[in-house]
Amino acid sequence: MSNTTKTLDIKILDKELRIACPEDERGELLDAVAYLDKRMREIRDAGKIASVERIALMAALNITHELLTIKVGKGIDLADFKRRMNSMQAAIEQALAEQDTLF
Repeated sequence: MSNTTKTLDIKILDKELRIACPEDERGELLDAVAYLDKRMREIRDAGKIASVERIALMAALNITHELLTIKVGKGIDLADFKRRMNSMQAAIEQALAEQDTLF
């Protein structure tokens, strides 16, 4: 089966981004987008942080903490997890790089 990459338009905290995504990972990436958007909105709505950059950093820290508290021996495929995290990180970095050119 071919794993072609397509662009995907997403929205996180009211910011629209276009990212590259392998077709077979589209659903998982959309789940990640929804989860990140929810966490960032929770932080923003708490009213303590106004900067989108700081909200993103706090969300990243919170999500990373959640992931590190998961015990690896309970059915998690660590190699697959690392591959997916690397893929999401690359997609996020690309989207952020594209946004930098707008300003």
